[in-house]
Amino acid sequence: MALTVTAAVTSKGFGAYHDAAVREPVIITKNGRPRTVLIAYEDYLRLSRRGRRVEATAELGGADLAAVDKFEEPGLDRLNAERLTDKHAAD
Repeated sequence: MALTVTAAVTSKGFGAYHDAAVREPVIITKNGRPRTVLIAYEDYLRLSRRGRRVEATAELGGADLAAVDKFEEPGLDRLNAERLTDKHAAD
């Protein structure tokens, strides 16, 4: 789960949020809207190596959605569990 804080709060206690970002993403909001995210360096490296594209799921076909649903990445059990939990929470 991600922690969400305002930019003003983050600037006053950056050290604490810097430490928190190692454990979980820290979403920083500005004017009530998510603007940036602090993440662990290892997570950044993993994401930057992937060359990911972001697409709206509404644009995906049935075969693509089935492939996403079946996908599991070894070593990232917490993310796979989160994906499954989020999926069932939306039903």
